[in-house]
Amino acid sequence: EVQLVESGGGLVQAGGSLRLSCATSGFTYDDFATKWFRQAPGKEREGVACISGSGGSPYYSDPVKGRFTMSIDNAKNTVYLQMNNLKPEDTAVYYCAAQYNPTEFDVCPAEFGTWGQGTQVTVSS
Repeated sequence: EVQLVESGGGLVQAGGSLRLSCATSGFTYDDFATKWFRQAPGKEREGVACISGSGGSPYYSDPVKGRFTMSIDNAKNTVYLQMNNLKPEDTAVYYCAAQYNPTEFDVCPAEFGTWGQGTQVTVSS
């Protein structure tokens, strides 16, 4: 069974940093894409960063490019999102998700079927 558990959220001042963790089980990163999403109050969920599972580099959305870094520690079965220079507009519930993605191409799937419970990130101005 594929499972995801996020942690690491909290309250931070603008300009600060947080590192989110997503402990995973039930799959291998070679066959699955993993992605971080966020949803702010009153807004639609948006993708933040994704790793396709084929060994390629992470993809980032424009609002976080240059500030956020997604990585995977295979030994710890954990996906990370390092968030630097946080802004109030980064305030949201952050989710990690996984999807079976057995492709040789470095492309993240459009839909993700398994989600964690989310972790709240609040950035004060």
